[in-house]
Amino acid sequence: MQFDTKIAVVIRTDLEAWQKLNVASFLASGVAAAFPECIGEPYADGSGTPYLALIGQPILIYGAPDRTAMSRALERALARNVRPAVYTEDMFKTTHDAANRDAVRAVARADLNLVGIAMRADRRVIDKIVDGLKFHN
Repeated sequence: MQFDTKIAVVIRTDLEAWQKLNVASFLASGVAAAFPECIGEPYADGSGTPYLALIGQPILIYGAPDRTAMSRALERALARNVRPAVYTEDMFKTTHDAANRDAVRAVARADLNLVGIAMRADRRVIDKIVDGLKFHN
């Protein structure tokens, strides 16, 4: 099935494995919160046990080799009127949502030490934003 939209997460490749998983999880939640229509129906197994609904389309994970590549993806998104979710390195030092927002607010956009961004938009727009990045391995 081909979707009109694409969800992309870009994560800096030099992070520890636990950090990558943490960043991807938080960023996917940002997409889900901004686009509730991308959430599918709840699941149930053959025994009738109910499970939570998931995002109903693939999430493509790209790797960015450095801070420059992360900033370029962010600027491309903003130039195309795509509002991304962001995760900065400073957020690893916080312990709750309000502190995360404070950490981002304390730094000008050009100085953000991005470790991840996520966005959902028309698939052709996403392709232009992530142009030059490879799937994370």
